[in-house]
Amino acid sequence: MKKKHFQRLIKDKLKGYHLFVLSNREPYIHNWNEDRIECIRPASGLTIALDPMMRACGGAWIAHGSGTADRDTVDNNQKVRVPPEDPQYDLKRVWLSKEEEEGYYYGFSNEALWPLCHIAYTRPVFRLSDWEYYKKVNYLFAEAILEEIGNERPLIFIQDYHFALLPRIIKERRPDALTVQFWHIPWPNPEAFRICPWKKELLEGLLGNNLLGFHIRYHCNNFIDTVDRELEARPDRERSSIVYKGKTTYVRHFPISIDFDAIDESTRKREVEEETKRLKTKYHLFDKIIGVGVDRLDYTKGIPEKFRAIDFFLDQNPEYKKRFVYIQLGAPSREHIPSYKQINDEIDESVERINWKHRTEHWSPILFLREHIPFLSMLAFYKMSNFCMVSSLHDGMNLVAKEYIAAKTDSDGVLILSRFTGASRELNEALLVNPYAADEFAQTIKEAIEMTPEEVSRRMKKLREIVRERNIYRWANQILTKAIQIS
Repeated sequence: MKKKHFQRLIKDKLKGYHLFVLSNREPYIHNWNEDRIECIRPASGLTIALDPMMRACGGAWIAHGSGTADRDTVDNNQKVRVPPEDPQYDLKRVWLSKEEEEGYYYGFSNEALWPLCHIAYTRPVFRLSDWEYYKKVNYLFAEAILEEIGNERPLIFIQDYHFALLPRIIKERRPDALTVQFWHIPWPNPEAFRICPWKKELLEGLLGNNLLGFHIRYHCNNFIDTVDRELEARPDRERSSIVYKGKTTYVRHFPISIDFDAIDESTRKREVEEETKRLKTKYHLFDKIIGVGVDRLDYTKGIPEKFRAIDFFLDQNPEYKKRFVYIQLGAPSREHIPSYKQINDEIDESVERINWKHRTEHWSPILFLREHIPFLSMLAFYKMSNFCMVSSLHDGMNLVAKEYIAAKTDSDGVLILSRFTGASRELNEALLVNPYAADEFAQTIKEAIEMTPEEVSRRMKKLREIVRERNIYRWANQILTKAIQIS
């Protein structure tokens, strides 16, 4: 679906509604850089995906204000118009104390819910103090949205696992609100979820929604099974709905995507070509077979598993030494949480060990860039690469896979994709791997490198057709249309 077509359709469908999006992370962050203010877009799949939808629909986005200059850029109602270069919608910021952010975000959201929902062998940590802050911040966001609701009926689009309690809080004050929530991470099976001490409260909060969305049907089924196990509710598996205390919540799968045309268009610009040449010169890449990976430094992303596969690959195929470079772009994430510090240390140790083992005087196999990469540079890395590796151990979708496809305007790259991503259900022309099986993974790297140009082009063209058709506007249209149909 094209952006203009989406705009026409959705504006007509949303007549009589005022659209609000709520998320923890904001789509634009203002920071001080010496004596001037810079506006940046965070490296977040969620915000990158939803920003085009908000540009098309208008309305207001409510998020945690985390930038060093965020307070200096809002008006008296804590709002700023975004994007800065062409304002299309309001961004309203909610302010949290350090204690609230520590307990609600780093604590309950990312040390309890995140590992609980991702089957990546990291034990959840449940602390009563974190739970209390999680409840408090959900109420703070509820107050922020209720302040904004006017006479029009609100359509409130809530994002992710940070706000499981929010729908029921809103409905208690505004029963007329149409609440939709999209859960961007996996939902575990009932056996895994039952260890959460506050499972009933979380489920009751989510059942305050009119519509609850997941990436894939499997996660919908897991949620319905969990409710069936834990609450006195009436699941209807044929209609994929749940009746609880006389109210119906519909549960559907909507695989999220990207703005394909925007990435395709951006990649074709001369600036990307110039950046590609600059980076190749800087890192001595002109005569190399190049692999690339783009991940937050998170234990669910399978980064050590990638490096282990590269080690196996070079052991088994020494003829590729000095000819091959794998570039890992790693954005730092939640660094003071112990499990994240541990994965950072493991990644550093892996890079050092593998590079020491295989390097020569002027060559090392892994180039690890631990930094937030500008969008222009990321497109250049995509453009120059022969293949991209996405090795998540468990992932609701993974939009890097789709970004890479959109950036391969010449259809000249191979996508190596973990079977444990939601994206693997759609992108069946990728080379699918089990990241836990290093020998299989290594063989797939060789297959990608040695694939004929004709086969590379055939696969990538099909992948590009899929992502072009199933773009972010199609996703937004489906989920918002369904919400209005059931209202």
